[in-house]
Amino acid sequence: MRGNGVSVMKAAVIGLGRFGKSLALSLAERGVEVIAIDKDKNRVEDIKDKVTLAVILNSEDEESLRSQGIDKVDVAIVSMGESDFRSSILTTVLLKRIGVKTVISRAFEYVDREILKNIGADKVVFPEVEMGQKLARSLVAPGIIDCINLDEHEDFSILELQAPKRFCGKTIGELQIATKYGVNIVLIKHKIGSTDKNGNNKLKEKVNYVPRAEDIIS
Repeated sequence: MRGNGVSVMKAAVIGLGRFGKSLALSLAERGVEVIAIDKDKNRVEDIKDKVTLAVILNSEDEESLRSQGIDKVDVAIVSMGESDFRSSILTTVLLKRIGVKTVISRAFEYVDREILKNIGADKVVFPEVEMGQKLARSLVAPGIIDCINLDEHEDFSILELQAPKRFCGKTIGELQIATKYGVNIVLIKHKIGSTDKNGNNKLKEKVNYVPRAEDIIS
């Protein structure tokens, strides 16, 4: 708990390879209480001063998990490497057994996802695949700033993109974006120029959260 009574999120990161270490550090930087776990002493030593708790632990042992309070965390991320996939499976099962509310497990192939889902993982992630997809999108469609997939089959996504020049100055209705492209605009960002009290030019972002047909793309 913080001093103002606001509850702090608690997370366990199990497996401190490149992905797990990066994740643990990023969570800690955002104020999350992180318990970082690995069997490798050097990996644990490397991160111990940057997270709430770093422990050398066999995640396939239920009592060891309980002894470090893993059953009390809000989320546990199983981030072991591909060679430890068997251990990832057993760890995922144990985390759900001891009552962890949300378990996120790392997969390397699509068949891994099915296995992890079937044994109880609440979410399965493919860090390497997702990174590759993001890079590919940036190369073939540089106008895309960010993309969030809303389902694992990528049937529905939210895209943040820079409007093509041919769209600028026209209304949403004129462009018939929904009809032509099967896309719904959920918000529009504009950069508006202004001058501060010292006479300096500044750009301010204005967001339209309820776009209508008569709104102009700029």
